[in-house]
Amino acid sequence: MKWNWEQPDWPDFVYDPAALQPLEREFLLRSGEFIGAFRHIGADQQDILRIELIGDEALKTSEIEGEILNRDSVQSSLRHQFGLGAARPDIPAAERGIAEMMVDLYRGFAAPLGHQTLFAWHRMLLAGDRTIQVIGGYRTHADPMQVVSGPIQQRSVHFEAPPSARVTGEMTHFIDWFNRTAPDGIQPLPALTRASMAHLYFVCIHPFEDGNGRIGRAIAEKSLAQNIGQPSLIALAYTIERKRKNYYAALEHDNKDLEINGWLNYFAGTILRAQITTIGRVDFYVAKARFYERHRDQLNARQSKVIERLFREGVDGFKGGLSADNYITITDTSRATATRDLRDLVEQGALSKTGELRYTRYRLKLC
Repeated sequence: MKWNWEQPDWPDFVYDPAALQPLEREFLLRSGEFIGAFRHIGADQQDILRIELIGDEALKTSEIEGEILNRDSVQSSLRHQFGLGAARPDIPAAERGIAEMMVDLYRGFAAPLGHQTLFAWHRMLLAGDRTIQVIGGYRTHADPMQVVSGPIQQRSVHFEAPPSARVTGEMTHFIDWFNRTAPDGIQPLPALTRASMAHLYFVCIHPFEDGNGRIGRAIAEKSLAQNIGQPSLIALAYTIERKRKNYYAALEHDNKDLEINGWLNYFAGTILRAQITTIGRVDFYVAKARFYERHRDQLNARQSKVIERLFREGVDGFKGGLSADNYITITDTSRATATRDLRDLVEQGALSKTGELRYTRYRLKLC
């Protein structure tokens, strides 16, 4: 017996519930911290931040699968989905589809999971794909569903899913389990335990021809949202993508046995790191709003363009810090003007300066 679904006790996963209790408490504490921080932001600013957080998740969950999407198109589609902007006819199907799925996840987090919800997400994700045989339904092909790597002559099989003939039955059991273990279900599970198990359980079934990873991560986010009673807006895919190899290694390690303590510890830790990232991004957004309150009327057009670019880099900032050459490239101005603009930004307290001569670097001064 090679895979976990071939075990006679499948899908009765084995784990130590006590091992995650400290992490479960930490998750609930940080959830309250995030909710409190988010509520201190004005309604209009909440809309903008919501789109930024959801948009980044949409981009990163796609990037994990090797699909690079256009940020502006995703955010434009999200604004339209939330009623904050007109529909743009030039939005590609992939960007529109992932935005639709993420908004449906956000709005419908509390609803029980069902086949039709998963089929709808699949149609959204793959609306523009012409290579998939079944879109909006479970796979039906007779060939083994495998996760492989390497050249054909030396192909490595990292996982093989249950045959297509078993998928509908497996998914019926999965959906029943997911709804039974919800906070209002008959067998509720703690937040981290349930989300971690749900993701592993789903991807081990691998019910679709494509899109399983993105839908599996959406299920984990739905699970977390149900456990805290509101959309989590958690940077889960954002955090996974940063150490994508670890994610795939953890999945591969735990797809051959029903004992999943290692997976639960890995995924729970990832969720907690995602929470820290999310709270940090909310704090960064609040700092951004305060920054513009202080400096908006003091910036010329060139400075505004550079400051906007720096903020777009996010919490991590401009890699290596902003240099005079960066400033010249972004604004298409002379070195003398760049030097004068940068000196002015430092004097007004918008940027901090480190280093000298060609090693001089500038960073946003947010406090």
